[in-house]
Amino acid sequence: MLGRMTDPTSSQDRAGALYREVLAGQVIAVTGADMGYGKTVSTALAKTGASVVLIGNNSESLSAQASALERSGGHAIPIKADVSVPLDWLSAQTRILEIFGALHGIVHLADKRTNVGFTMLSENEWMELFNSNVKSSVAIAQILGRRLPDTWLTIIGPHGDEPGLQAHPQRGAIRGLVEAGAREDLRLNMLIPSRASSGDETLDRPLADAVLALAAPRMGHLRGNVMDVPLPAAPKVRLPELMSAVNAL
Repeated sequence: MLGRMTDPTSSQDRAGALYREVLAGQVIAVTGADMGYGKTVSTALAKTGASVVLIGNNSESLSAQASALERSGGHAIPIKADVSVPLDWLSAQTRILEIFGALHGIVHLADKRTNVGFTMLSENEWMELFNSNVKSSVAIAQILGRRLPDTWLTIIGPHGDEPGLQAHPQRGAIRGLVEAGAREDLRLNMLIPSRASSGDETLDRPLADAVLALAAPRMGHLRGNVMDVPLPAAPKVRLPELMSAVNAL
């Protein structure tokens, strides 16, 4: 288990100092990089000097995030891909290798959730969750095992506060993949944030700190771990919702 990391501001300063040298020059892909935890993690990685590949379904929001990171002095490129489709991920991975010649690590957001109760969940809704979270995780791990076995994969799994029984088989399947992957010499780890993203980088920063720690080359011996990441409570009204309300006035 990583430390409790209860002071987001000071941890952000420490992370910048500790990881800038060791992560500078690494090529790291982040799925779902234009929203939620993906946005926070990609920002943190870019600040350490890593070349960040932003993966997602929305070309416009990916490009906007890449531009924001570039303006802040980072290095980022967007690639549109649906990672629940194995061939889409393989195509994105091939493109990354063509551009950079290497792919050191992947942060995969497998935390899609629904507000629908378990008994009301339709088959289509369940399959969408399964494909987004479980199928994508298995596919990425399988392709890495075949083509890039030295590349690390950190999966951000279904949130600890997610209600409904549907979260448990997903979390359990990904946990099994990660734990068994260590026996196959794959560098897989799983982080379970205590709640959904708040949209506030400071409040969500402890999860990014955990990602940075696992990304460090000296942490290569850590594999097969499933770690809970406690986070500060999110405000009742989230920042994006507040900004939308203000802009609507």
